[in-house]
Amino acid sequence: MKVKELIDSFNYAVSGIMTAMKLEKSLRIHYIAAIAVISLSTLFNLTRVEFMILLLTVVLVVVLEMINTAIEKTIDMITREYHPLARVIKDVSAGAVLIATFNAVIVGYLMFFERLNPFKELVLLKIRNSPIHLTFVALILVALLTVGLKSKFYKGHGTHFQGGVVSGHSAVAFCIATIVSILSENLLIITLVFGLAFLVAESRVEGKIHSAMETIVGGILGILVGILIFQIVG
Repeated sequence: MKVKELIDSFNYAVSGIMTAMKLEKSLRIHYIAAIAVISLSTLFNLTRVEFMILLLTVVLVVVLEMINTAIEKTIDMITREYHPLARVIKDVSAGAVLIATFNAVIVGYLMFFERLNPFKELVLLKIRNSPIHLTFVALILVALLTVGLKSKFYKGHGTHFQGGVVSGHSAVAFCIATIVSILSENLLIITLVFGLAFLVAESRVEGKIHSAMETIVGGILGILVGILIFQIVG
C-alpha cells in the first residue's frame, strides 16, 4: 500500500508540473530557457561547482514560478472580487520570481563572461572592420522593411504605424544593439545595449501596441539586418 501511495504521490507531482506548464506562459518560457542554458553549459567546460550553482539558480526560478502560480490560483479560488490584500499577495509572489530571474541573469553573465569573450572576438573580427557607413545602410533597410511589412499586412484599423505585424521600435532597437555589439569590444556593453533593446520591446507589449510575437519578429528583423549588412556587404 505504501508503495502505491508513493507512486500516486509521484504521479500527482508530475501532474502538477504539467498543469502549471499548461496554465502559465511565463513558466513555459522559463522551462525553455532552462533547457537551453543547461544544454549550452556542456560547451563551456564548467567545473562541478559551477554546474551546481547554475543548476540551483535555474531550478530556483522554475520552483518560484510554480509557487507563484499556486498562490495566484488559490487567491482566485477564494475570491473573484477585487481585494487590496489579494493584489498584494499576488504582487509579492510575482516579485519573488522577478528577483530570482534577475539573479539567474547575473549568475549566467558572471559564469559565461570570460568564456564568451574569445568566441565574440572570433565571430565579430571581420564585421568590426567593415565600413562605418554600413550602420546607416542597416538602419535605413530596417525602416524600409518595417514599412513594407506593415503595409503588406495592414489589418484595416488604426494607422499603419500603430501596431502591425512587426514592431518598428523593436526592429530599430535591436538593429542598433546589434551594430553597437559589432563595433564594441566590451561584452558588458553588448549585454547592456541588448537589455535596453529588450526594454523597448517590452514597453510596446506593456502599452498594448504590439503583441509579444510582433516584437519578437521586429527584434529578429533588426538583428538579422544588422548582421547581414555588415557580414555580406562588409
